Amino acid sequence: MNPQANKFTVEVRIAPKFKRLVTAKLVRQAALAVLAHEAVTGQGELSVVITDDEEVRDLNRRFRGVDAPTDVLAFGAANQTTSFVTAPDAPRLLGDVIISCPRAQEQATEAGHPLSAEIQLLVVHGVLHLLGYDHAEPEQEALMWERQEKILHTLAEH
Repeated sequence: MNPQANKFTVEVRIAPKFKRLVTAKLVRQAALAVLAHEAVTGQGELSVVITDDEEVRDLNRRFRGVDAPTDVLAFGAANQTTSFVTAPDAPRLLGDVIISCPRAQEQATEAGHPLSAEIQLLVVHGVLHLLGYDHAEPEQEALMWERQEKILHTLAEH
C-alpha cells in the first residue's frame, strides 16, 4: 500500500503553539494511509486541523450540542446542509478532521506512547469517520476498530 498513490490533497493546519509538537508530514501520512487502505480513488481534498481544547469545545457545542472538549471531531462534506455548485471534474471534498492537541497529549501519556502515535490514531479515526465509518453500534465499532488497527500497523511499518 503506497499512501502517496492517490490524488488527494491533505491540507494540514497546526495552531502555532503546537507546531513544535506535531508535524504536517506525520498528519498527512496518516490521512493518506487511510485513503490508500480504503482504496479511495480519484481526486479529492480533506483538511486536518490541530488545535486546542477551547476551539474543539466550541465546535463540539455548536455542531453536536455537547459543551465539552473531545479528542477528535470529523465533519464530512457529504453531511453539509449547504450545497455548492461544482464542476463535474472538481476534486471530491471529504471534509475536516479537528484534533485537540492537549487532549491527544493527555491520552498519549495515559496510554504510555508518544504524542505522534496518538495524533496518528486520531487522524486515522477522523478520516475513517469522513469515509462513513462509525462506532455507535457494536458491529460498526468492531469494523471501524479493525480497520483502524490495520492502518496504524501499516503506518508503524514505515
